[in-house]
Order: sequence, then C-alpha cells, then structure tokens
Amino acid sequence: MSAAAGAPPADRRPTATPPAEFVLSSVRSERSERSERSERSDNEPEPGADAAGGDPMNSVLGKVRPILEAFTSDDSALSLAELVRRSGAAKATVHRLAQELVTWGLLEREGCDYRLGLRLFELGQRVHRQRILREAVQPYMEDLLLITRETIHFAIHDSLDVVYLDKIFPHRGLNAESRIAGRLPLYCTGTGKAILAHSPPSLFVDVVRSGLKPITRHTVVSPGRLRAQLDRIRDEGIALESEEIRLGYASLAVPVFAGRTTLVGALSITAPTYRMDASGHATALRTAALGIGRSLA
Repeated sequence: MSAAAGAPPADRRPTATPPAEFVLSSVRSERSERSERSERSDNEPEPGADAAGGDPMNSVLGKVRPILEAFTSDDSALSLAELVRRSGAAKATVHRLAQELVTWGLLEREGCDYRLGLRLFELGQRVHRQRILREAVQPYMEDLLLITRETIHFAIHDSLDVVYLDKIFPHRGLNAESRIAGRLPLYCTGTGKAILAHSPPSLFVDVVRSGLKPITRHTVVSPGRLRAQLDRIRDEGIALESEEIRLGYASLAVPVFAGRTTLVGALSITAPTYRMDASGHATALRTAALGIGRSLA
C-alpha cells in the first residue's frame, strides 16, 4: 500500500447551511439594491453621460415633459394607456409621475383618465413678457376689430413657428385653425411671413432646412418663391398670405417693433378671401402696429 493510499483523508468539514434569517436578509438586500438602481435610472443620467449631452429622458423632468405635452388642444382627457403611448415612457413610470402631477395640481383626474390641471393655467398667466405684450396689444386689436369686423391676431416667434399670443374675432370671424397659445409654421402664415422677413437670414435657412411642407395646394413650398415673397414683404412692410394655411381665407400682417429695431411680433387681419380688403385695411393695420410699438418703447 502506498503512502498516499495510507494517508488519512483530508479534513472535509460539511458546509454549514446559512440560517433562514441570513437568507431572507440577503434576498431583501438584493431586492433593495435592484430597486435603488431602478430608481436611479429613472432620475439620473447614465454613467458617463454629462448633463449637457446625456439623454434628457433620463431625468425626472425629461419624463414629465412628454406626459404634459401628450395633450393636444383637442384633448379633454387622456387615459393612462394613451399617455404611455404618446410619451414613450414605461407604464409604471407614467403612472407614478401622473400621480405626483395630480398632487401638484398640474394634472387632474377625470374618472379613470387625466386632464391638464388648473395650476398650469395659473402658472401660464405669470409669464411676464407675454402678459405685458398682451396688455399692450389688446386695445389696438380691439380698435382693429371695430374698424374691420374681421379676425385679429397677434403672434410672436418661437423656434420655427408663430405662437398666437392673442386673438379676437366677431361672430362672423374665423374661429378655427388658430387659437391663443396655438402654433403654426412661420413660412405659410401672414404673421409668420412678416416675422421671417424681418429676422436674421439664418432663420430662413433653418426654416428651409426643416422642410417646407404643403398645408394646402396654395402653400409656398419653393425656397426661391418664399425668399422672393420675403424680399417683397421687407420692401413694402406688409405681408399678404392667401389660402396657404386654410382654403378660402387670407391674412394681412405687419411686423411690430418696440422702438425702431426690436422685433416683438406681428399683427394681422384674417378674413375670407372674397372679403379681404388689403388696400383698405393696410393703413389701419400699420397705424395699430406703430401704436403698439410706441407703448412698448
């Protein structure tokens, strides 16, 4: 018999079974770590992503924004499933954030659905620049309404759109397409053309690069034709848009300046094409724009 065969067996102590309390504690700890990692993924950028270049959807606000922007002007309320579909976020995340938005008053419950909350309206009324502008333009818009008995708009520029800051109309006026706080493209609206004609050339480049999409069969979608329109508007100081945004309607618009050079928006008259009196309304429109400019200077 060899020495190895005769050697005593190695000391093999049986592995002790961990106590049940230890096993449960380990499971809880692992679950807690997974939960914390999940929570961090909801609220923090991915590792290595800087604040400027990271995916904005990795922040809480980045997830809240598409939930609020899921609502359109035609939506009274949206279901949770529809909010999930439109926002692109996970159902659990949308549900959790929607509940918090309800608590803050930014959303309200309507049965099983959600609607935008009154708190959003209250906050919107505090936007100082827009509130001051509306207060300045309203008397002149009312004068234009009395003179023309047509729909009057005041719009400002935001990105590649116009945003309608105010709109007033008579009983026979236009109550579609445009709305207060609504957006339409710069390139095919009267107010947008007036603003675009008096803006830096880089804005025209950006508009063309984003694409000139036809809204109606009369929408100008040729960059060359649009540039020629803007040159003429700049020379004449007034823009005329005819059936580019809605068939059967035309819009006459002028830029509004605070002082001599600061463009603050555009003022327009919109009417059915058969009723649009461009030569007759031009003087009143220019006079109103000058009055607004003086009140803002």
